[in-house]
Amino acid sequence: MAEYVFRVGTPSGEIVLRKVEAVSPEEARQRLEREGYRVFTLAQRGRSAWAWRFSLGRVKLEDFLHFNQQLAALIRAGLPVLQAISMLARRQSHPVLRSALRDVEERIREGALLSQAFASRGDIFPRLYIAAVLAGERSGNLDEMLLRYVAYTKQMVALKRRVRAATTYPIFLLCSLIGLIAVMTGFVIPRFRIVYEDFGGELPVITQIVLAVGQGVRENLVWGIPALLALIIGLMLWRRTEGGRAALDALILKLPIVGPIVRDLAVAQLARSLATLLRGGITLVESFRVASETLTNRVLGRTSGIVLRRLQEGQAFADSLEEAGWLPPLAIDIVRVGERAGSLKEMLDELANFYDAELEVKLNQVTTLIQPIMLVLMAGLVTFVLLSMYLPLFTFISTLGAR
Repeated sequence: MAEYVFRVGTPSGEIVLRKVEAVSPEEARQRLEREGYRVFTLAQRGRSAWAWRFSLGRVKLEDFLHFNQQLAALIRAGLPVLQAISMLARRQSHPVLRSALRDVEERIREGALLSQAFASRGDIFPRLYIAAVLAGERSGNLDEMLLRYVAYTKQMVALKRRVRAATTYPIFLLCSLIGLIAVMTGFVIPRFRIVYEDFGGELPVITQIVLAVGQGVRENLVWGIPALLALIIGLMLWRRTEGGRAALDALILKLPIVGPIVRDLAVAQLARSLATLLRGGITLVESFRVASETLTNRVLGRTSGIVLRRLQEGQAFADSLEEAGWLPPLAIDIVRVGERAGSLKEMLDELANFYDAELEVKLNQVTTLIQPIMLVLMAGLVTFVLLSMYLPLFTFISTLGAR
């Protein structure tokens, strides 16, 4: 797959650049048209998706947040947008971000709005960010929207860090368990086999099992490791295809423990993105169109088309979300209350905070449950192997004593 950048017209009348991953330009064009955009021209044929993901020049989130904090401060101090961008471009230490800011500065000099200039570098600036800047321009509170976006990003980063922290130790224990099995079967067990061959007689069943496993590992080590590496690389490549990612995302949602956590994370992310855009004065339809792009799970993201169609037909937002079929009933009820009371933005913030807290509780529960299970498995494995190794020695010693 490759990335294509098109110049398109939005339903609100803006002309922006949109980046799309697709197999061909025609497929990318059709996808944009289905989303409601009017496609004008192919502005740029991007690099392959693989090249983008593994580019060494990606902008770190910390650099991007720092840039936005500085931009908001300069605009709040009364500096014109062009002067602020020019100043930050000169001071920017990250080469990729500095180059992008130079391009943005040039577009502004040509008469483009800041949001349009950012959209011209859609490979660097996320669409949610561009929409937030557009909302700030329309409302006249650009500095406030920039700070809101910074706050939103910090909250999402903190949430993802909690997820990463909760899964790091169990993954470490799992890797340790696999490493322990490899060492035992590949090096320890074969040394004991030499000793047992001198004993003669029949070995205990558990010892025979362990020795057979160790011998199998050693005999198949030469082709087993390349085969395993080939399998891993194949799965990684398959995961990067559209069908592979969709299949994996569907599998993740069906997992007993992981599925609910992924859904809670998606609800919190969607609600917070929507609240940020709605506070900037962007319409609900356009806000949802942009916010739904933050959903990384393909299965959940595909339902956004259903919601958008229902919203455009005039259906209530809560009813449209209910038709999507994946949001929890509580989330839909909270949205319905906010919609009827005219406080949708505030209720979306409350919804995001609620599911942030729910997610933290579930992560703590999973961590508390997995850690002792992994430790028991490791202890059980070590005990089983040691027992299988030393049981013949005890039998041999008792036999000598009987003589």
